[in-house]
Amino acid sequence: MILRDAHSLDAGRVGAILAGFQADTPWMPNLWTGAECIAFGGRLIDEGIVRVAEDGGVVGFMARRRDEVLALYVAPGARGQGIGSRLLAEAQEAEATLSLRTFEVNHRARAFYGRHGFVETARGDGSGTDEGLPDILLTWERTAP
Repeated sequence: MILRDAHSLDAGRVGAILAGFQADTPWMPNLWTGAECIAFGGRLIDEGIVRVAEDGGVVGFMARRRDEVLALYVAPGARGQGIGSRLLAEAQEAEATLSLRTFEVNHRARAFYGRHGFVETARGDGSGTDEGLPDILLTWERTAP
């Protein structure tokens, strides 16, 4: 598996991973079409903020603006293989602090980020999200060696 900067041809796979998460997650409102997910992935890629994990094709990605993680998703068949951890570790090596938001109901993501040293620092009531779901701000800070 390699980690690399995403390029425009990755938008389809990045969008498919997003659309798949939306479709396969019972608590996630179905707000976007597959085409809208691809377009969104393309916009993130055009910003130059997406890294992908590739293993015979794109199996996961992270979108990050400096110390803010905007998205971290792994394709269903590739979960549990350390792909998300590798993408996150790369970001933790690059930045002294990281922050991100995840939905309160996303217990799997909350546990994942907790294992990687993130702690809850704030909560939202859902009014600031497209999905209308309460969210949690998680932060990570590198500790001194």
